[in-house]
Amino acid sequence: MDKRKILIVDDERDLCEILLFNLTTAGYEAETAYSAKEALQKELATFDLLLLDVMMPGMSGFELAEMLKQDEQTNHIPIIFLTAKDTENDTLRGFSLGADDYVTKPFSVREVMARVKAVLSRVNQGNKAREAGQDHQPAPLSHQGLIVDAISKKVTVDGLEATLTRTEFDLLYCLLSHQGKVFSRQQLLEEVWPKDVVVTERTVDVSITRLRKKIGCYATNIIARQGFGYCFDAS
Repeated sequence: MDKRKILIVDDERDLCEILLFNLTTAGYEAETAYSAKEALQKELATFDLLLLDVMMPGMSGFELAEMLKQDEQTNHIPIIFLTAKDTENDTLRGFSLGADDYVTKPFSVREVMARVKAVLSRVNQGNKAREAGQDHQPAPLSHQGLIVDAISKKVTVDGLEATLTRTEFDLLYCLLSHQGKVFSRQQLLEEVWPKDVVVTERTVDVSITRLRKKIGCYATNIIARQGFGYCFDAS
């Protein structure tokens, strides 16, 4: 199997060198970039994972992640944020941008290595599951002009493609595939978010808000049932 290729983007050069050494020692192919601008000069689509600092001069890690998630060539790349910004709002923003994990500084290298292994393992399992199911590909889900294709991972709204993060896509797919069923926030966390990522129920509300903004008139079909949770109401 080819080595997994990882890019470390952080303006702390010493930290980059430490992570670079440990990742290469563990058998990964790793590179460093000391700013978002430098990262954008690389062939980002060739990487299997990004370790991305948030607070950097010029373009922030959040801004870089948002740019990558809007590009078809890079929106599949998993991202782990490495940052000193540890407030709940910062964490929520990171996950709403499609982050796969969020590690706050200071951290141990051992912790980062464990998170890297976990994220890459999830991605690998997902790829195997898709390959195994190629002969039984699910048909696209739809409601009027809203179409969600599980194979191409594309969502179209009245003929126009909507750019969703992985989390937003999975949320919409979950709700649309069970029209009328009310999911509690905890159930949605269990269905959509990775098991080894700790997030709060408010994360669901933030992601639902962002999802609604991207699906146009169909936003009103995602209903909040007071005291219970969310559902996709096709009526």
